[in-house]
Amino acid sequence: MFAALVVLLAVFSLSAKFFFTRATFLTIANQCPYAVALAAGMTFVLIIREIDLSVGSVLALSSAVLGVCLSDFRWPLALAVVACLATGAVCGLLNGLITIKWNLPSFITTLGMLEMARGATYLVTRSETKYLSGAIEGIGEASLLGFRVAFLLAVALVVAGQLVLSRTVLGRYMVAIGTNEEAVRLSGIDPRPVKLAVFVICGTLAALAAVDVSARLGSVDPNIGTGFELGAIAAVVIGGTSLMGGRGSVVNSFFGVLIIAALGSGLAQVGAKEPTKRLITGAVIVAAVILDYYRTRLGKASS
Repeated sequence: MFAALVVLLAVFSLSAKFFFTRATFLTIANQCPYAVALAAGMTFVLIIREIDLSVGSVLALSSAVLGVCLSDFRWPLALAVVACLATGAVCGLLNGLITIKWNLPSFITTLGMLEMARGATYLVTRSETKYLSGAIEGIGEASLLGFRVAFLLAVALVVAGQLVLSRTVLGRYMVAIGTNEEAVRLSGIDPRPVKLAVFVICGTLAALAAVDVSARLGSVDPNIGTGFELGAIAAVVIGGTSLMGGRGSVVNSFFGVLIIAALGSGLAQVGAKEPTKRLITGAVIVAAVILDYYRTRLGKASS
C-alpha cells in the first residue's frame, strides 16, 4: 500500500506542476483525520464479515449532540465531547444488539440506523446549522510542524487499532469470526460479545470523527456525513481488507484513506472535473475489489 501511494504521488508530481509541494501534502494529511477514524472502525466491522452503512449518519447525529450541548446548553467542552462519544457508542450498541438478537443482516440493520440517525439529527438541530466557537476551535486549529494535532492523533489511533487487531485476544477473535464463525462457536467461544464490541467501537469512532469535523469546520451541519460511509468502505477495500471477512489491516486502511485523498487532490490539480474524478475513483475501487478476489483465490489455491 505504501508503494502504491508513492507511485500515485510520483504520477501526479509529474502531471501537475504544483502537486509535489509541502503545502499539498499538509493539506492532504490535515483533511483526513475524520476519514481515518471512520476507516479504522469499518476495518473492524468488515473483518468480522459485517458492514456498517450508518457511520455517516451516526457522525452527523453525534456532531449535532456536540453542537447542541455547546451552543444551547452551554456545557463545558469535555462534557459535550463525552456526550458526543456516548451518542456514537449507543448507536453502535443498537446496531450490534439488533443484528445479533434477531440474526439480521447488518446491511439491513445499519441501513435502518442510517435513516433513523439522520432523522434524529434534523430533529436535534431543528434542521439548522449551529456555529461553534471557543475551545472547540482550538481543537481544529492546533498544529505541530504544520500538521494538525488531529492528524497526529489519527496516526496514533491507527497504531492502537493495529495493535488491537494483531496483538490482543479481541483481535484474534475478530479474525477467527470473520474466517469461520461456526468453527469459533463450536470451539466454545461465544462470538456475540465480540461482534457487539466491534459495532460499539465503530459507532464510537464515528463520533470521534464528528469531533474532528465539527472542530475543523467550527459548525454543526445537519447534512454533514452524507456519503461518508461509502468513502470509508472504499478506503478499507483499497487497503486490502476482504469483504468476505477474516482479513484486514488498520494500517493498510490508513494508506487507503491517503490514496483516496491524494487521488482527489491530484485530479483536481490536473484540472479533472467532478464527474471525471468520481469515475476514476470508482474505477480504482472496483479494481481493488477484483484484486481482492484473485488474491483470495490464490490464497485458497496455495493452502
